Amino acid sequence: MAAGLHSWAGRRLGWLALVAALLAPFVNASPYTLSVLTSAALFAMLAVGLNIVVGYCGLLDLGYAAFFAIGAYTSGVLSTRFDWPLLATVPVVVAASVLAGIIIGGPTLRLRSDYLAIVTLGFGEIIRITANNLSLTGGPSGIYGIPGPSVFGLDLGSPVALYFTVVVVLALAVVAAGRLGRSRIGRAWRFVREDEDAAEAVGVHTYKVKLAAYIAGAIWGGLAGVLFGAQLSAISPQSFTFLQSALVLMAVVLGGMGSNPGVIVGAVVISVLPEVLRGAADYRFFVFGVLLIAMMIFRPQGIWPHRVREVVDRDDEPFAVPPVDSAPASEVPR
Repeated sequence: MAAGLHSWAGRRLGWLALVAALLAPFVNASPYTLSVLTSAALFAMLAVGLNIVVGYCGLLDLGYAAFFAIGAYTSGVLSTRFDWPLLATVPVVVAASVLAGIIIGGPTLRLRSDYLAIVTLGFGEIIRITANNLSLTGGPSGIYGIPGPSVFGLDLGSPVALYFTVVVVLALAVVAAGRLGRSRIGRAWRFVREDEDAAEAVGVHTYKVKLAAYIAGAIWGGLAGVLFGAQLSAISPQSFTFLQSALVLMAVVLGGMGSNPGVIVGAVVISVLPEVLRGAADYRFFVFGVLLIAMMIFRPQGIWPHRVREVVDRDDEPFAVPPVDSAPASEVPR
Protein backbone atom coordinates (compact mmCIF):
# COMPACT_ATOMS: atom_id res chain seq x y z
CA MET A 1 0.00 0.00 0.00
CA ALA A 2 2.77 2.42 0.96
CA ALA A 3 4.68 1.53 -2.18
CA GLY A 4 1.59 2.24 -4.27
CA LEU A 5 1.09 5.63 -2.63
CA HIS A 6 4.75 6.46 -3.16
CA SER A 7 4.50 5.50 -6.84
CA TRP A 8 1.33 7.58 -7.27
CA ALA A 9 2.94 10.58 -5.58
CA GLY A 10 6.02 10.20 -7.79
CA ARG A 11 3.92 10.17 -10.96
CA ARG A 12 2.01 13.22 -9.78
CA LEU A 13 5.22 15.13 -9.10
CA GLY A 14 6.51 14.06 -12.51
CA TRP A 15 3.45 15.46 -14.25
CA LEU A 16 3.69 18.69 -12.27
CA ALA A 17 7.35 19.06 -13.23
CA LEU A 18 6.52 18.47 -16.90
CA VAL A 19 3.72 21.04 -16.84
CA ALA A 20 6.02 23.57 -15.13
CA ALA A 21 8.71 22.98 -17.75
CA LEU A 22 6.23 23.44 -20.59
CA LEU A 23 4.88 26.66 -19.05
CA ALA A 24 8.32 28.17 -18.42
CA PRO A 25 8.60 29.92 -21.85
CA PHE A 26 5.30 31.70 -21.18
CA VAL A 27 6.83 33.23 -18.06
CA ASN A 28 10.12 34.30 -19.63
CA ALA A 29 10.87 33.64 -23.29
CA SER A 30 14.06 35.68 -23.65
CA PRO A 31 16.75 34.03 -25.81
CA TYR A 32 19.11 33.78 -22.83
CA THR A 33 16.53 32.10 -20.60
CA LEU A 34 15.51 29.65 -23.31
CA SER A 35 19.16 28.82 -23.98
CA VAL A 36 19.81 28.09 -20.29
CA LEU A 37 16.63 26.02 -19.93
CA THR A 38 17.32 24.03 -23.10
CA SER A 39 20.88 23.33 -21.97
CA ALA A 40 19.58 22.23 -18.56
CA ALA A 41 17.09 19.83 -20.17
CA LEU A 42 19.82 18.36 -22.41
CA PHE A 43 22.11 17.99 -19.41
CA ALA A 44 19.30 16.25 -17.53
CA MET A 45 18.89 13.79 -20.40
CA LEU A 46 22.60 12.98 -20.21
CA ALA A 47 22.28 12.47 -16.45
CA VAL A 48 19.32 10.12 -16.89
CA GLY A 49 21.37 8.07 -19.36
CA LEU A 50 24.41 7.90 -17.10
CA ASN A 51 22.15 7.02 -14.19
CA ILE A 52 21.31 3.75 -15.97
CA VAL A 53 25.00 2.89 -16.05
CA VAL A 54 26.12 4.25 -12.68
CA GLY A 55 22.95 4.40 -10.58
CA TYR A 56 21.13 1.28 -11.75
CA CYS A 57 24.06 -1.03 -12.50
CA GLY A 58 26.86 0.45 -10.41
CA LEU A 59 29.38 0.85 -13.25
CA LEU A 60 31.71 3.83 -12.80
CA ASP A 61 31.94 5.47 -16.23
CA LEU A 62 34.27 8.47 -16.61
CA GLY A 63 34.01 8.68 -20.39
CA TYR A 64 30.29 9.16 -20.93
CA ALA A 65 30.89 12.24 -23.08
CA ALA A 66 32.11 9.82 -25.78
CA PHE A 67 28.53 8.75 -26.56
CA PHE A 68 27.40 12.37 -26.44
CA ALA A 69 30.06 13.12 -29.07
CA ILE A 70 29.20 10.08 -31.20
CA GLY A 71 25.56 11.14 -31.39
CA ALA A 72 26.38 14.77 -32.15
CA TYR A 73 29.00 14.00 -34.79
CA THR A 74 27.00 11.25 -36.49
CA SER A 75 23.99 13.52 -36.82
CA GLY A 76 26.14 16.53 -37.75
CA VAL A 77 28.04 14.72 -40.51
CA LEU A 78 24.89 13.23 -42.05
CA SER A 79 22.95 16.51 -41.93
CA THR A 80 25.73 18.80 -43.22
CA ARG A 81 27.78 16.56 -45.52
CA PHE A 82 24.92 14.50 -46.97
CA ASP A 83 21.96 16.89 -46.48
CA TRP A 84 19.94 14.48 -44.36
CA PRO A 85 17.04 15.93 -42.35
CA LEU A 86 17.92 15.90 -38.67
CA LEU A 87 15.06 13.53 -37.83
CA ALA A 88 16.29 11.02 -40.42
CA THR A 89 19.66 10.83 -38.67
CA VAL A 90 18.13 9.56 -35.41
CA PRO A 91 17.95 5.84 -36.37
CA VAL A 92 21.56 5.98 -37.57
CA VAL A 93 22.59 7.69 -34.33
CA VAL A 94 20.86 4.97 -32.29
CA ALA A 95 22.62 2.27 -34.33
CA ALA A 96 25.98 4.06 -33.98
CA SER A 97 25.45 4.42 -30.22
CA VAL A 98 24.64 0.72 -29.84
CA LEU A 99 27.70 -0.22 -31.89
CA ALA A 100 29.90 2.12 -29.85
CA GLY A 101 28.48 0.69 -26.64
CA ILE A 102 29.38 -2.82 -27.77
CA ILE A 103 32.86 -1.85 -29.00
CA ILE A 104 33.73 0.17 -25.90
CA GLY A 105 31.83 -1.89 -23.36
CA GLY A 106 32.76 -5.29 -24.78
CA PRO A 107 36.35 -5.37 -23.52
CA THR A 108 36.01 -2.91 -20.62
CA LEU A 109 33.07 -4.40 -18.73
CA ARG A 110 35.11 -7.44 -17.78
CA LEU A 111 36.95 -5.04 -15.49
CA ARG A 112 35.67 -3.67 -12.20
CA SER A 113 35.87 -0.60 -9.97
CA ASP A 114 38.85 1.71 -10.55
CA TYR A 115 40.14 -0.25 -13.53
CA LEU A 116 36.81 0.18 -15.32
CA ALA A 117 36.77 3.91 -14.55
CA ILE A 118 40.29 4.41 -15.93
CA VAL A 119 39.60 2.50 -19.15
CA THR A 120 36.31 4.33 -19.83
CA LEU A 121 38.13 7.62 -19.27
CA GLY A 122 40.68 6.54 -21.87
CA PHE A 123 38.01 5.63 -24.42
CA GLY A 124 36.30 8.97 -23.88
CA GLU A 125 39.52 10.79 -24.69
CA ILE A 126 40.15 8.55 -27.73
CA ILE A 127 36.80 9.57 -29.22
CA ARG A 128 37.50 13.26 -28.65
CA ILE A 129 41.03 13.08 -30.07
CA THR A 130 39.77 11.13 -33.09
CA ALA A 131 37.17 13.80 -33.82
CA ASN A 132 39.88 16.44 -33.40
CA ASN A 133 42.04 14.85 -36.12
CA LEU A 134 39.56 13.71 -38.78
CA SER A 135 38.74 15.89 -41.77
CA LEU A 136 35.26 14.33 -41.92
CA THR A 137 34.46 15.74 -38.50
CA GLY A 138 35.99 19.12 -39.27
CA GLY A 139 39.06 18.65 -37.09
CA PRO A 140 39.53 21.21 -34.29
CA SER A 141 37.05 23.58 -35.97
CA GLY A 142 34.24 21.04 -35.80
CA ILE A 143 31.04 21.08 -37.85
CA TYR A 144 28.93 24.15 -38.54
CA GLY A 145 25.52 24.75 -40.07
CA ILE A 146 23.71 21.84 -38.41
CA PRO A 147 20.00 22.32 -39.19
CA GLY A 148 17.27 22.37 -36.59
CA PRO A 149 14.69 19.58 -36.38
CA SER A 150 11.56 19.57 -38.50
CA VAL A 151 8.56 17.22 -38.52
CA PHE A 152 6.28 16.97 -41.57
CA GLY A 153 7.45 20.36 -42.78
CA LEU A 154 6.97 22.01 -39.38
CA ASP A 155 10.17 23.83 -38.40
CA LEU A 156 11.17 23.11 -34.81
CA GLY A 157 14.45 24.99 -34.99
CA SER A 158 13.32 28.20 -33.28
CA PRO A 159 14.44 28.60 -29.65
CA VAL A 160 10.94 28.09 -28.24
CA ALA A 161 10.08 25.12 -30.47
CA LEU A 162 13.45 23.49 -29.83
CA TYR A 163 12.99 23.91 -26.09
CA PHE A 164 9.60 22.18 -26.21
CA THR A 165 11.12 19.42 -28.35
CA VAL A 166 13.93 18.82 -25.88
CA VAL A 167 11.52 18.78 -22.92
CA VAL A 168 9.25 16.23 -24.62
CA VAL A 169 12.22 14.02 -25.54
CA LEU A 170 13.52 14.30 -21.97
CA ALA A 171 10.11 13.27 -20.60
CA LEU A 172 10.05 10.22 -22.89
CA ALA A 173 13.63 9.37 -21.87
CA VAL A 174 12.71 9.54 -18.17
CA VAL A 175 9.65 7.33 -18.67
CA ALA A 176 11.67 4.80 -20.66
CA ALA A 177 14.47 4.76 -18.07
CA GLY A 178 11.93 4.30 -15.28
CA ARG A 179 10.29 1.37 -17.04
CA LEU A 180 13.68 -0.22 -17.64
CA GLY A 181 14.53 0.20 -13.98
CA ARG A 182 11.33 -1.58 -12.91
CA SER A 183 11.67 -4.36 -15.47
CA ARG A 184 13.33 -7.75 -15.12
CA ILE A 185 16.62 -6.43 -16.54
CA GLY A 186 16.40 -3.43 -14.20
CA ARG A 187 16.16 -5.68 -11.16
CA ALA A 188 19.15 -7.61 -12.49
CA TRP A 189 21.10 -4.34 -12.82
CA ARG A 190 20.47 -3.55 -9.17
CA PHE A 191 21.37 -7.08 -8.16
CA VAL A 192 24.71 -6.72 -9.96
CA ARG A 193 25.23 -3.30 -8.38
CA GLU A 194 24.71 -4.63 -4.86
CA ASP A 195 26.81 -7.80 -5.19
CA GLU A 196 28.16 -8.93 -8.55
CA ASP A 197 29.70 -12.11 -7.14
CA ALA A 198 26.40 -13.16 -5.58
CA ALA A 199 24.61 -12.44 -8.85
CA GLU A 200 27.02 -14.70 -10.71
CA ALA A 201 26.61 -17.39 -8.08
CA VAL A 202 22.86 -17.66 -8.66
CA GLY A 203 23.19 -17.79 -12.43
CA VAL A 204 22.88 -14.17 -13.57
CA HIS A 205 25.00 -13.57 -16.68
CA THR A 206 26.55 -10.44 -15.23
CA TYR A 207 28.57 -9.57 -18.33
CA LYS A 208 25.47 -9.47 -20.55
CA VAL A 209 23.53 -7.56 -17.90
CA LYS A 210 26.26 -4.91 -17.58
CA LEU A 211 26.61 -4.63 -21.36
CA ALA A 212 22.86 -4.05 -21.67
CA ALA A 213 23.11 -1.17 -19.18
CA TYR A 214 26.07 0.28 -21.03
CA ILE A 215 24.27 0.13 -24.39
CA ALA A 216 21.13 1.72 -22.94
CA GLY A 217 23.19 4.57 -21.50
CA ALA A 218 24.94 4.98 -24.84
CA ILE A 219 21.61 5.42 -26.65
CA TRP A 220 20.51 8.15 -24.22
CA GLY A 221 23.82 9.94 -24.67
CA GLY A 222 23.69 9.68 -28.46
CA LEU A 223 20.17 11.12 -28.66
CA ALA A 224 21.19 14.01 -26.40
CA GLY A 225 24.06 14.66 -28.82
CA VAL A 226 21.62 15.04 -31.72
CA LEU A 227 19.66 17.72 -29.87
CA PHE A 228 22.85 19.41 -28.68
CA GLY A 229 24.02 19.88 -32.26
CA ALA A 230 20.60 21.20 -33.25
CA GLN A 231 20.63 23.71 -30.40
CA LEU A 232 24.04 25.22 -31.16
CA SER A 233 24.07 24.57 -34.94
CA ALA A 234 27.75 23.75 -34.43
CA ILE A 235 29.87 21.22 -32.55
CA SER A 236 33.59 20.91 -31.86
CA PRO A 237 35.81 18.54 -29.85
CA GLN A 238 36.01 21.07 -27.03
CA SER A 239 32.37 20.34 -26.18
CA PHE A 240 33.14 16.71 -25.29
CA THR A 241 36.04 16.86 -22.84
CA PHE A 242 36.50 14.88 -19.63
CA LEU A 243 35.02 17.84 -17.75
CA GLN A 244 31.68 17.18 -19.45
CA SER A 245 31.73 13.54 -18.29
CA ALA A 246 32.71 14.60 -14.78
CA LEU A 247 29.89 17.15 -14.56
CA VAL A 248 27.29 14.60 -15.67
CA LEU A 249 28.59 12.12 -13.10
CA MET A 250 28.48 14.88 -10.49
CA ALA A 251 24.81 15.50 -11.34
CA VAL A 252 24.01 11.80 -10.83
CA VAL A 253 25.81 11.66 -7.48
CA LEU A 254 24.44 15.01 -6.31
CA GLY A 255 20.85 14.16 -7.22
CA GLY A 256 20.90 10.60 -5.87
CA MET A 257 22.22 7.56 -7.71
CA GLY A 258 19.46 5.31 -9.03
CA SER A 259 16.80 8.02 -8.68
CA ASN A 260 15.56 9.54 -11.94
CA PRO A 261 13.87 12.52 -10.22
CA GLY A 262 17.04 13.02 -8.22
CA VAL A 263 19.41 13.07 -11.18
CA ILE A 264 17.14 15.55 -12.98
CA VAL A 265 17.26 17.86 -9.97
CA GLY A 266 21.02 17.36 -9.77
CA ALA A 267 21.42 18.14 -13.47
CA VAL A 268 19.37 21.32 -13.17
CA VAL A 269 21.44 22.44 -10.17
CA ILE A 270 24.76 21.71 -11.90
CA SER A 271 23.76 23.46 -15.14
CA VAL A 272 21.77 26.41 -13.78
CA LEU A 273 23.64 27.32 -10.57
CA PRO A 274 26.74 28.70 -12.38
CA GLU A 275 24.42 30.96 -14.38
CA VAL A 276 22.66 32.13 -11.21
CA LEU A 277 26.06 32.92 -9.71
CA ARG A 278 27.25 34.73 -12.83
CA GLY A 279 27.04 38.02 -10.95
CA ALA A 280 29.85 36.79 -8.68
CA ALA A 281 32.20 37.00 -11.69
CA ASP A 282 35.48 35.20 -10.97
CA TYR A 283 34.22 33.78 -7.69
CA ARG A 284 31.18 31.98 -9.05
CA PHE A 285 32.94 28.67 -9.66
CA PHE A 286 34.53 28.87 -6.21
CA VAL A 287 31.12 29.38 -4.60
CA PHE A 288 29.71 26.63 -6.83
CA GLY A 289 32.40 24.22 -5.65
CA VAL A 290 31.93 25.08 -1.98
CA LEU A 291 28.18 24.47 -2.23
CA LEU A 292 28.73 21.08 -3.88
CA ILE A 293 31.28 20.03 -1.24
CA ALA A 294 28.89 21.07 1.54
CA MET A 295 26.14 19.05 -0.11
CA MET A 296 28.32 15.95 -0.29
CA ILE A 297 29.30 16.32 3.39
CA PHE A 298 25.87 16.94 4.88
CA ARG A 299 23.73 14.87 2.48
CA PRO A 300 25.93 12.24 0.81
CA GLN A 301 22.95 10.18 -0.34
CA GLY A 302 21.95 13.01 -2.69
CA ILE A 303 19.17 15.55 -2.95
CA TRP A 304 16.51 12.99 -3.86
CA PRO A 305 17.86 9.51 -3.08
CA HIS A 306 16.42 6.34 -4.55
CA ARG A 307 13.73 4.85 -2.33
CA VAL A 308 14.56 1.21 -1.66
CA ARG A 309 11.40 -0.82 -1.47
CA GLU A 310 10.42 -4.43 -1.81
CA VAL A 311 9.59 -5.46 -5.36
CA VAL A 312 6.41 -7.52 -5.55
CA ASP A 313 5.41 -9.71 -8.48
CA ARG A 314 1.92 -10.39 -9.81
CA ASP A 315 1.26 -13.05 -7.15
CA ASP A 316 2.16 -10.55 -4.38
CA GLU A 317 5.15 -12.62 -3.37
CA PRO A 318 8.49 -10.94 -2.63
CA PHE A 319 10.83 -10.99 -5.58
CA ALA A 320 14.15 -12.15 -4.23
CA VAL A 321 16.45 -13.04 -7.12
CA PRO A 322 16.01 -11.80 -10.71
CA PRO A 323 16.22 -14.91 -12.95
CA VAL A 324 17.82 -13.11 -15.87
CA ASP A 325 19.70 -16.14 -17.14
CA SER A 326 18.58 -19.68 -16.47
CA ALA A 327 22.09 -21.05 -16.91
CA PRO A 328 23.55 -22.62 -13.75
CA ALA A 329 26.33 -20.82 -11.94
CA SER A 330 28.87 -23.31 -13.22
CA GLU A 331 28.21 -22.14 -16.78
CA VAL A 332 28.63 -18.43 -16.06
CA PRO A 333 31.76 -17.13 -17.84
CA ARG A 334 34.53 -16.08 -15.51
